[in-house]
Amino acid sequence: MGFTCGIVGLPNVGKSTLFNALTATAAADAANYPFCTIEPNVGRVAVPDERLEIAARLAKSPKLVPTQLEFVDIAGLVRGASRGEGLGNQFLGHIREVDAIAHVLRCFPDGGVVHIEGSVDPIRDAETVETELILADLESLERRVPQMVKRARGGDRAAKAQLDVAETVLAALRDGSPARDIMVVPEREKDLKALQLLSAKPVLYIANLDEGSAAFGNAESARVVEYAARRGARAVVIAAAIEAELALLTDAGEKREFLAALGLDEPGLARVIRAGYRLLDLITFFTIGPKEAHAWTVEQGTKAPQAAGRIHTDFEKGFIRAETIAYADFVACVGEQGAKDAGRMRVEGADYVVQDGDIMYFRFNL
Repeated sequence: MGFTCGIVGLPNVGKSTLFNALTATAAADAANYPFCTIEPNVGRVAVPDERLEIAARLAKSPKLVPTQLEFVDIAGLVRGASRGEGLGNQFLGHIREVDAIAHVLRCFPDGGVVHIEGSVDPIRDAETVETELILADLESLERRVPQMVKRARGGDRAAKAQLDVAETVLAALRDGSPARDIMVVPEREKDLKALQLLSAKPVLYIANLDEGSAAFGNAESARVVEYAARRGARAVVIAAAIEAELALLTDAGEKREFLAALGLDEPGLARVIRAGYRLLDLITFFTIGPKEAHAWTVEQGTKAPQAAGRIHTDFEKGFIRAETIAYADFVACVGEQGAKDAGRMRVEGADYVVQDGDIMYFRFNL
């Protein structure tokens, strides 16, 4: 089960620079011309979580294995992408394969780096991409609805239910609203998801600044934050070029000095990764032992057997119980034995819903 964020945006807004910094590689060619990224580059990054380090220290685990998130650097979009302009078909196809969208918006002028629209306006850029996704969804649904109507008239109940949702979505798309803004009753959420709409994917807006504005932001990044809030979305403010420089430093002390000189307390990438993680509605549980401390990713609402299956499918098949300690109790009791002695280790069954930060020991029988 992979979790992927697609990095999107217009050409020359800093997508590949951000990707390079995220993956600490030069895999993506951050050249100053449109469409330098044609095939999507993929990179997996560790999700920063101090809880893993603290728990490992208490358990004296020599090896740490953080949970990871996947980022995909997708080719830049231009107006008309829904009609195949630029690299539109590839762009839209690659977006269809990711779980969420990390939308990079340029919030600084730079005479040396051309903006495809001729000026800096992050809200206009955000709406350009959103419009292309809506138009692509509209075209897709209008092609598919006649078949749904035919099946519904033939007595197919599943087709009738999906048609009802599709018609609701079509009305919203024609009105200029993305599918993610559509509220459906819980029992119809699966029908909405089955439509596989581009504009239904959750969005994280990334306001990309110049170095001088990295610590406090600027007027354009403030507009992005406000825009995201109005749309019920998340926003992160970073300077991708600084993050790329920071990624090249291998010494932790040098990194701290570099950040301090810029008035920053942590890398912006840490905020991007955490925001992407939350955007996908993910949580972390841990397995902590004498050999290694391991963080695992599951979706919010996952039950104990399915969480065990993230480690190995046999764990899920033969699940018996999960001996569970809340992270706060693990720390307060100075580890597993202390938590046991204090009665803070719980025995949970197959119906237990995993909570963020749970430290779990699975019992299973093959």
